Amino acid sequence: MTEARASLLRVRALSVSYPGPQGPLRALSDVDLDLDEHECLGVIGESGCGKTQLLLALLGLCGSAARVTGSIRYRGEELLGAAPARLAALRGRRIAMVFQEPQSALNPYLRIGEQLAEGARHHLKLTRRAALGRAAELLELVQISAPAARLRLYPHELSGGMRQRVTIAMALMCEPEILLLDEPTTALDVTIQAQVLEVLRSIRARTGVATLFVSHDFGALATLASRLTVMYAGRAVEQGAIGELYAAPLHPYTSGLLRSLPRLDLPVPLRLAAIPGQPPDLAQLPAGCAFAPRCPLVHPACAERPALRMRQGDHQVACHCELPAARIGEAWS
Repeated sequence: MTEARASLLRVRALSVSYPGPQGPLRALSDVDLDLDEHECLGVIGESGCGKTQLLLALLGLCGSAARVTGSIRYRGEELLGAAPARLAALRGRRIAMVFQEPQSALNPYLRIGEQLAEGARHHLKLTRRAALGRAAELLELVQISAPAARLRLYPHELSGGMRQRVTIAMALMCEPEILLLDEPTTALDVTIQAQVLEVLRSIRARTGVATLFVSHDFGALATLASRLTVMYAGRAVEQGAIGELYAAPLHPYTSGLLRSLPRLDLPVPLRLAAIPGQPPDLAQLPAGCAFAPRCPLVHPACAERPALRMRQGDHQVACHCELPAARIGEAWS
């Protein structure tokens, strides 16, 4: 990765583990990534691969039991080990997050307006009236009609899609430079998902906020992201431009994920491809490649853990396999 791309957010060797009865549970292991200004980086993988842990680590929210090592630099400033007061000043103001379930981010006892205004009053020192005015503007930005009236409502008086738009507006209240999205459309039906994705696309076009978008949905990521990081068992196993990675995945795991999706441009198969087995126990990760037990291309070299390395241009892959993408795809047939 180039230094220019790392100018806004640079993560190196980020690891997160938790104590457990069978030894440390390694939620993240040596993750590297860069987020440039104004870009959207997607992160994808199965449940339990470390996607949400990555976002929580960036905000310093892993909890007191977690052991977090590595480096997280925001505009060159090291955040790992920073004073709690400094992290609190950055959260919401410079780095904001939209959680997967909006009800977990909204207080059911407070009106929408008060919750939206809180961040602006704290970080931007706005008066209550000015903060509510900005809240109404942001509700309009996220395409909620009659924003002034909505400010007086409680969360339970809004639909699920509207609640998620409120949390997006809340994250944007202080004009952050980085927006973290933790599967923001997962809890919504398909029609509302499309509407929320269009809202996010419109917001990025208007504000240029750099975005780290975590999802398990390749289609949703294609709507916003320009680059993609694929995670498995707490590690980044493939990174590259999203179009190139979709067209020619170089890791068997990425290839298997993509082949499990229905395709409108191909004949309908009798059954979709599937990756056999289950992800490994994070407390008992193998010494070699964690994907080896499920991989159709496993060979003796997989007993050694592969490092993430360049294969083609900026396309990186952590795999000993040197086959072209077409041959890797054939292995799942």
